[in-house]
Formats: sequence, C-alpha cells, structure tokens
Amino acid sequence: MNTELVQIVEENIDAKAMEALKRAGDIIRSGGLVAFPTETVYGLGGDALNPESSRKIYAAKGRPSDNPLIVHVADMDSVSGIVKEIPEAARKLAKAYWPGPLTMIMNKSDKVPYETTGGLDTVAIRMPNNKIALELIRQSGGYIAAPSANTSGRPSPTVARYCVEDLSGKIEMIIDGGQVGIGLESTIVDLTSDTPMILRPGYITKEMLGEVLGSVDIDRTIIDGNSKERPKAPGMKYRHYAPKGELTIVEGSQDAVVAYINEKAKEARAAGKRAGVIGTDATKSLYRADVVKSVGNRQEEATIAHELFKVLREFDDEDMDVMYSESFDDSGIGQAIMNRLLKAAGHNVIRL
Repeated sequence: MNTELVQIVEENIDAKAMEALKRAGDIIRSGGLVAFPTETVYGLGGDALNPESSRKIYAAKGRPSDNPLIVHVADMDSVSGIVKEIPEAARKLAKAYWPGPLTMIMNKSDKVPYETTGGLDTVAIRMPNNKIALELIRQSGGYIAAPSANTSGRPSPTVARYCVEDLSGKIEMIIDGGQVGIGLESTIVDLTSDTPMILRPGYITKEMLGEVLGSVDIDRTIIDGNSKERPKAPGMKYRHYAPKGELTIVEGSQDAVVAYINEKAKEARAAGKRAGVIGTDATKSLYRADVVKSVGNRQEEATIAHELFKVLREFDDEDMDVMYSESFDDSGIGQAIMNRLLKAAGHNVIRL
C-alpha cells in the first residue's frame, strides 16, 4: 500500500488543504485509515461506527483488540448519537474543557460497535482542540476512532515523521500538521459510576476536574502498578510508550541521582553499550553519557510533558542501548508525566 503524505498548516487551512481533508474524509468513510495531528499526539483514525475500520486500526498498530479506542467528535450533538444518555457531569466538563485534552467514558448506544470499544458497553469520547482534526472529523462523517498513530507499545508520535516510521505502507494517508502542542495523550475520566474516576492522567489534572465536579477519584494503578482487570481506558493494561532500549527511572536527591546515573553510564560504555540520560535544564550539564537530553524545566512541567515522547523517540534514532531518567513529582501534570515514564520503563525504578 502506498501511503500519501500531506502537509497542512493548522493556522492556514486554505482551499488546497480543504481538498486534502475532503480526500482524507473519503478514505475514512470508505473504511480506510488516516493519521492526523491533534493537540495531544498524532492519532490513527478510522470510522468509529465501522467494525472493519476498528479491526484495521488494531492490525496496523499491532494493538490488542480488547484495548478500547477513543471516539473523536467535533460537536456535542454528535455525542448524543453514540451514548445512552449524556450525564450532567459530562455536560459540565465539556463546557469547561472541550474542545481539549479530555476524554470522557459513558455508556454506549447500540450505534457503536464492540470492535471500537474493546468489547465494553462503555465508549470513550473526546473533542480535540485542533482545527485539522476537527475538520477531518466533519469530513469523515462525524465519528473517528483514533488511538495514537504508532506501533503499539512505542512512544506516541508528536511529529509526523514518527507516524511515517511506524505506519508507512500500512495506511492510506498521513497528515503532517507539525509538532503537537501538549505532547501527552488526553486525560481519561470514567463517568459511569457514582463518583467520576480518572483512568489516565493528562494535561487536565485531578484538581481541574475537581473544580467542575467536586469529588473525583483516581485509579491508583495509574502510578502504583499495572491493572490486571479488563481495561476501560486505552493504556491501562499494557506496557506503553517504550523505547527500544532499556529505560530505568532513578529516584533520590539530585546529587545521589547524578552520581548513580553517571556510574551506570560509565559501566555501560565499558561494556560497549550506548547510554542516554533524561535530565532537565538545571541538571543536563551534570551528566556524563553518550547522549544527554533535557526534557524541560521542573518549574514549568508542561515543557516536560511536551518533550518527553519526542526525547524517547530521539533515543531510538540514536540507537541507545540503555537509558536513565530522573524522576518527577507525581502531582498535577507531573502525575501524567510519571504515568508515561513508568509504563515506558516497565515500572523499573531505582530508589536511592
């Protein structure tokens, strides 16, 4: 299969761009797949109401078929067509944070096939805050099922070239809309129980949800370990975001972490292995390894979220055998950062 690569600038969706988006919409309507940008990461889109499209998404990614797909919509009217009812909590959250990096789980209607929901009676829905994505949804019929546009288990793509690397020859089109804004997947909140529960942390934090809803619970397996139950949300059950080499997270005081990582990097080089380090702007100069990268500023955690997946992908590009990362606070958006890091490292943590 030849994969068409189309470049579109979000701030300038002109007639040529609209023609490409209409073509992409036709691909999805006819059962094909299109990778496209959102404000979080790139998504791999297919017709959410077509069981065969969902099967194609799972096949292209190498993704387990019991891992639910998120349905992307462009307006609230579309939501009412795929759920039994819209909870009041969903209306409040949509008013506050849609379009944006928030996915809400509700009880599905019969319109949504089980192939899209991973066999569950619930459906995950979000409205992305990206003009390219929203127009593509409209051109595609209103419902796009879209996980991240990468091979399952790899770091999610924040630029189109990694979609090309993972999916070229497997899907019909890739839309290059430049680097995404946020860099981590959406927050997922389950609204089907008495108290809303966060199943995946993201840019929309527990505190932000609490401002709208009051009481909000959080699934402790987000940080503490892997759930063995059937997943209600993407990424709950499986190792995700992993680079090709072995990643270890190191916790402790700055001096202890730097000394430990430098010693391990030295041992790796002596063994003929390439070692990479994930630090911050404040610590990057302290490390001695083959490649040292900063993911940003601890005082501005959004910068870390923005760079994390990009850095993990770059380590793959540079053939790192082993990698060591500093740990981060697990509050606010730091919780989302640590959730992704822990999954990428297979919960391999050294506490000093």
